[in-house]
Amino acid sequence: MSQSSRDHHYAWWLIMCLCGVDYFSTLGYQPSIAFEGAGTLAPIATLVLVLVTLLGAYPVYSYVAGETPDGIGSIGMIERLVGGWSGKIGVLVLIGFAATDFVITKTLSAADAAAHLINNSLFAGGAPPWMQNQILVAMTLLLLLGGMFLKGYQEVVGLATILVAAFLSLSFVIVGSGLWYLFTHPALLQHWAGEIASGSYHLEHAPISGSGLLVAIGISCLIFPKLALGMSGFETGVLLIHLVRGTEAEPHNTQARIANTRKLLLVAAVIMSFFLLGSSLITGTNTLIPAEELQLEPVKGKAIDRALAYIAHGESPYPICPLFGPLFGTVYDISTILILWFAGASAMAGLLNMVPRYLPRYGMAPEWAAAYRPLVIGFTFINLLVTWAFSADVTAQGGAYATGVLVLMTSACIASLVHMQHEAQEGHDHSWSKRLAFALITLVFIYTTATNISERPDGIIIASIFIACVMLISFVSRIWRSQELRLKEFRFADDGARMLWTDICAEGAFRVLVPHRPGHRSLDEKEAEIRRRHRIPADVPIVFLEVHYGDTSEFQNAPIISVRQEGDRFIIVARDVASVSHTIAQIAMEMTKTGTPLDVVFGWSQGSSVKLALEFLLFGQGDIPNVVVDLLDKSVADPARRPTVIVG
Repeated sequence: MSQSSRDHHYAWWLIMCLCGVDYFSTLGYQPSIAFEGAGTLAPIATLVLVLVTLLGAYPVYSYVAGETPDGIGSIGMIERLVGGWSGKIGVLVLIGFAATDFVITKTLSAADAAAHLINNSLFAGGAPPWMQNQILVAMTLLLLLGGMFLKGYQEVVGLATILVAAFLSLSFVIVGSGLWYLFTHPALLQHWAGEIASGSYHLEHAPISGSGLLVAIGISCLIFPKLALGMSGFETGVLLIHLVRGTEAEPHNTQARIANTRKLLLVAAVIMSFFLLGSSLITGTNTLIPAEELQLEPVKGKAIDRALAYIAHGESPYPICPLFGPLFGTVYDISTILILWFAGASAMAGLLNMVPRYLPRYGMAPEWAAAYRPLVIGFTFINLLVTWAFSADVTAQGGAYATGVLVLMTSACIASLVHMQHEAQEGHDHSWSKRLAFALITLVFIYTTATNISERPDGIIIASIFIACVMLISFVSRIWRSQELRLKEFRFADDGARMLWTDICAEGAFRVLVPHRPGHRSLDEKEAEIRRRHRIPADVPIVFLEVHYGDTSEFQNAPIISVRQEGDRFIIVARDVASVSHTIAQIAMEMTKTGTPLDVVFGWSQGSSVKLALEFLLFGQGDIPNVVVDLLDKSVADPARRPTVIVG
């Protein structure tokens, strides 16, 4: 992330607009997807979706915001709850799903923006044929977005605010006019109610047979996961919490920042709920838009991927509003194209916040992956590749998008529930009724995710490709970087340990360092053998080093140092280390800075070379002496200043 992005904080409604370009822009394609999945039950299924959003997604992400004011989101919560390699693997899998969500957000939005553009009558009549290629238009929009993002967050947030205000204003005119027309012409709503009562849902396969209101509600509850794209945007909201201003006087005020983030999530959810319900009523009732115009077979309907634009252009068989026609429709198309194109901005912001936070410090990405501009360029290239692979088809990408969104939401539910349970066990005030409510929300999202995956397996296939790529690149990078020095810092158990450590390093009198594994034999026995084998005189002091493992899946090493003295002998103890080899090399280099190079004396490492190599990569153990030699050779260029490793 750029320096400018770290130094700026914005009012909550500005960040809401940045998240909203993802969330609100789904109105460009959500109504037609809702009809495709639910037929004329779309309004009822959308009502279920809205209830799940307001009573499920919002409370969960409100809790996540309260626990992650640093912007780590639900993935960071899971990382904190599950340590070691199992936690790292879990985070990598979720990053794969998040990458699916964010990347497909950009490519699907660009594809739908291209569909709006090439279906506009003025554009189709005036543009040359080569400019009416949907793939070319989508790729051009993605390139422009990447170019704008290279300028940083400040310009992106400002433009997002303008786009969201314009798009929502025009959408309100369309939805409001449509609702007014429906309610002033009750025969249309009666026609829709009659179809529902008779069981004419315009669905290929209804999960329940029969007719009547209860059957319609039952079907809607079962099929609402197909409308899950209407819940996107929550994860991005908590990932960008670090950009939210606390107060004017104290932008970094944590509690105010959390409160403002919760406010932006709630306001965005309420606004979107209105538009989802309103748009489903005017587009999904087989009234203002005939059902055949929202179906792919036998002929692709004119309202596919552009249901609200269909009404805005005055293509409805009913005179909804005198404003609607080619001119108003073109203005609406422009606003829709811009917000769909710009929806990638919030997704890009999420990726730029997530990747540097995890992969580089895991050792699972090159160091330049934490840089802002290379990330923007890399993600833009991936977007172009995905757009080409899907031929910029909106429908083809819907399954992958919904899968990414729902898996992240489900992980947020599980992380919140587990975290709440841990806090309750520690005596914090979380009532059983609140935990029960979160458990029910979690079950709803598990059902929603499982249903979506089973009915649209292409989503999990695409997500699996992203996960496999993340895993492969991550582990190759970890192996490649395994012999970097990777010291983060020396920590000290107390001030006394810091003073003794400083004295040992400053005096330069200790020239023999012996790594010692406690429990095998006493220090007296170890010292006697070392002096005998290596002919070290009794007047030459020896410093023993004990190393105790911490989380060996961590890449950066930050040992906690303590020092004790037993007679004339000093024992340095390093705890919470990620790698034994790196810790020994780092301590040896530090002790050599003010004196002649010391000798590091080892015993032999037992075991096959393959076993030792795997132990080193995964657990920081293995052939320790050889690794220490390699680390010292790479880190200390002058052989005269390099500690000597002796194995015997």
